[in-house]
Amino acid sequence: INAEYGDVSCCVSLSQEKLAFVDWINFRLEKDEQLKTLRMLPIAEDGEALFKALHNGILMNKLVNDSVNDTVDERALNMPDANGKLSIFKIQENQTLALNSCLAIGCYVISIGAQDLIDAKPHLCLGLLWQIIRIGLMAKITLKDCPGLRALLDEYESLEQLLSMSPEEILCRWVNYQLNKVGCKRTVKNFTSDIKDSEVYAHLLCAVCPEDKGPIGLEPLNQFFQIQDLTKRAELVLKNAEAIEARSFVRARDIVSGNQKLNLAFVANLFNMYPAMDDAGEFEIIEETREEKTMRNWMNSLGATPRVKYIYEDLKDGLAILQLFDKIKPGCVDWQKRVNTPPFKALGGKMKQIENCNYAIELGKELSFVLVGIDGNNLHDGDKLTLALVWQMMRFYTLQLITHDGKVLKDNEIIAWCNEKITGAGKDSNFSNFKDASLANSRAIVDLIEAIRPGHINYDLLTAASNDEEKFLNAKYAITMARKIGARIFALPEDIADVNPKMMMTVFACIMSVGFAKDQMK
Repeated sequence: INAEYGDVSCCVSLSQEKLAFVDWINFRLEKDEQLKTLRMLPIAEDGEALFKALHNGILMNKLVNDSVNDTVDERALNMPDANGKLSIFKIQENQTLALNSCLAIGCYVISIGAQDLIDAKPHLCLGLLWQIIRIGLMAKITLKDCPGLRALLDEYESLEQLLSMSPEEILCRWVNYQLNKVGCKRTVKNFTSDIKDSEVYAHLLCAVCPEDKGPIGLEPLNQFFQIQDLTKRAELVLKNAEAIEARSFVRARDIVSGNQKLNLAFVANLFNMYPAMDDAGEFEIIEETREEKTMRNWMNSLGATPRVKYIYEDLKDGLAILQLFDKIKPGCVDWQKRVNTPPFKALGGKMKQIENCNYAIELGKELSFVLVGIDGNNLHDGDKLTLALVWQMMRFYTLQLITHDGKVLKDNEIIAWCNEKITGAGKDSNFSNFKDASLANSRAIVDLIEAIRPGHINYDLLTAASNDEEKFLNAKYAITMARKIGARIFALPEDIADVNPKMMMTVFACIMSVGFAKDQMK
């Protein structure tokens, strides 16, 4: 985030992005009754209005939910009193919840604390806002949501390769596909220099405009291309985008200057509204599982570069895995002598990647991971066994949070500590193991939170957990409250409702880490 605003155009970039984000937030959250009642919307474009709106943490949490639904249980948010007052302690809780929720959806949050958001430091706030908005915009660019994306592959490419492409790559292919449909010979490789003259956008809007919207004013196109002033061209393109309600993020100057971030957002939003893809026929859609999604978000939150889109393809060269080893055990990777870096040549490149994967397995064994029957070839081939390695890395990372006197605690010790805390607080929701069926109602989790931070849980919000919907509501509330007190939880509400033992362990261990920190402060 810090690096994105390091050049001399910092002030201009901040100003352009601030305006774009204000427009988007006003549009996406305009129907939120709480924000209307609090008079937080609409946000003015001028001055410091955006940063003032972010001050109490409510808006940031709402935006996280807009990008990834059900991440935050909004009942847990601290709201101003009748006089519009909210204590700094309550504000800090909201911001802590926002940051931990950002991590949970895969944002890379580094060198940012709750106080930075309270102080509304522009470059940090805008950097985080962009990550949240980007995740929401790119979430639907999948085969599950748009099977027609299969048409973007050539005859030699597989569906797995499509899954591993970055959203930028997919959107470039989508734009070129649409341009070809209307007979335009132009192609795009980026959303900077390739779109500055607005010609691509002019054709793209014509290609995706639905029939019920009618012609959008660019017929005949040759009249458009007679305009030499690029700003006037861009303004005409945006007028036509507005006609189909797709004018978001960019202004004329952003197109002409080739602002990569805002043009990417514009195209992504256009895709989400009007994908205009042909029927792809019958084929088996590869869908990401809950566990894969959780692991992917965890890896991205640690700063995996490039971002992980599809675990089994993106870890094939071993580099992302090695980056993560260096995060969970700093200094354990010998980057100078043991790691092969790209570009990987056609001849011998595969062996170099497998060497990286074998080195990753070697590091795992040094950390006492159970990796029987797994070698570098499994990782390179995209075998499902890859998930077993990633899970053990996540487990190792989580247990490091509760290392006691240099000793890594075992499951039974975590359970004993949690039960002792719960009993000490006068609660009776003890559990025997992380498979205990009683955990499905989330009582043990909220009771542990209450034991660590007395007075935090509103028990009136808990249901009887008599059906799946009620279990989900309890789980969402429990996870939100855990994040609110500082626990970095990546598990989903469904993991608790279904009593997934792996994720249950991480939930209790992360809450336990908050209790440890509190005890150390005492």
